Amino acid sequence: MPSPQKTVIVGAGPVGSLAALYAAQRGHDVEVYELRPDLRNPGIIPLNFTKSINLAVSERGINAMRLAGHPTLLETVMDGTIPMRGRMVHGKGPTGALYEHSQDYDVKGRAIYAIDRSGLNSRLLDVLDCMPNVKLFFNHKLTGADFRSCRAWFEAKDTAATPNGRPGEIEIGFDLMIGADGAHSAVRYHLMKFSRMDYQQEYIDTLWCEFHLGPRHTGPKDGPWAKFQISPNHLHIWPGKDFMFIAIPSEDGAFTCTLFLPSKQFGELEGNPSSLPAFFDRHFPGVTDLIPSESLISSFQENPHLPLISLKCRPYHHGSSGVIIGDAAHAMVPFYGQGMNAGMEDVRILFSILDKHAEVYGNDPDEEPATRATSMSALQRSLALAEYSTVRAPDAHAINSLALQNYVEMRSSVLSKRYRLRKFFEECLSVYFPDFGWQTKYARVSFSNEGYAAIVQQSEHQGQILMEGFLALLASPVVIISAYYLHKYRRFIFSAAINSCTWH
Repeated sequence: MPSPQKTVIVGAGPVGSLAALYAAQRGHDVEVYELRPDLRNPGIIPLNFTKSINLAVSERGINAMRLAGHPTLLETVMDGTIPMRGRMVHGKGPTGALYEHSQDYDVKGRAIYAIDRSGLNSRLLDVLDCMPNVKLFFNHKLTGADFRSCRAWFEAKDTAATPNGRPGEIEIGFDLMIGADGAHSAVRYHLMKFSRMDYQQEYIDTLWCEFHLGPRHTGPKDGPWAKFQISPNHLHIWPGKDFMFIAIPSEDGAFTCTLFLPSKQFGELEGNPSSLPAFFDRHFPGVTDLIPSESLISSFQENPHLPLISLKCRPYHHGSSGVIIGDAAHAMVPFYGQGMNAGMEDVRILFSILDKHAEVYGNDPDEEPATRATSMSALQRSLALAEYSTVRAPDAHAINSLALQNYVEMRSSVLSKRYRLRKFFEECLSVYFPDFGWQTKYARVSFSNEGYAAIVQQSEHQGQILMEGFLALLASPVVIISAYYLHKYRRFIFSAAINSCTWH
């Protein structure tokens, strides 16, 4: 029996951890290397130097976890989520009164789910810890990789320092390296030395800063929802046309809030932080009633002001030995809530293609499927990775573009009558004419596993049909009136036409 394939995962975030689980379920010897310390250790700050980042998990991520082959993973993860059935748009009316306007994500009542990133990541790591063919290595930095000889080098902070004071370095071998190490991927950097990779990155002129909306103090007789100051079943938005403030619920009754603002205005507020409460009162009415001014200012001063990057590249692989997934392959701005979901979908699609090639191109047709998946030939992997790059890149590029477009929708279009009218028409068609297969673009992205590129094409087609129908509707009264007068005065028009022919 051939020895198991050695799969090395670089990056132990949610996407890398899920990839490790998929590989382990197929009998691979799996090693996971993570730059940061184990986030499950007390006192570790997990990501982006902040204490808590909430994410939205939707159908694509749920489906990827469902198909991971672990009996309790999905249930364990979803137990820690809060359903968000729509957006809650906050504003101030002409009279100065505050209002909340709910916009459901889906006419059929489907929801996306708020989840703490650290909690999700911890659950996945706990699952991997229980698997005998998985080894986790934290505080390991990838410093080099040769995808021809299948060797890699890591700085290991936990090992004894070298005479020059630097951390010790280890060398490993691998059959397949999967890079899930984020937008500034070291795997991608080294992969580009071996693969002719097209690469494009863009920083949008927006920075973000995190704030905290604390829970309400409750008594023993209060219900479970009393701890939330605002609705826990919505993603809350204060749109500002060129910027916005959002709030996502947490299990403990708090909300993780984020300010998205152009860099110029960030700079102005940095020069005078005391003006921040007045800025919020002017643009995000009601927030200072929920978050004390002192807390707003301290969060703004203490938490980093971070950039947003959009990244596209192709291909995602080299030969049979290396491939990148998640943000390493297609980092996107967070405005569609699809970054993690698309990364988890990468894992599902990658391993489904690997499985297909293991089955179709296996050397021994009588070999058990599990055995084929355990040890693939280099040729099989090479064909599978090439197919993955071909299949996945168009969808990844499509969701990158959709995420950028959705920022405009969230900060301004949610207030537009045209946007709400199209949403109303599309939802009516979805409910009353289901055979048409009509759905909103958001529903297709968040509540299906349809390819992102196909969704863009279908949405553009639906938009064209709606526009043509709307123009026909506008024209119809003119047609009716014209027909009425034609009928009423047909004898006069006929006589005039005859006379005209006689005169000429």
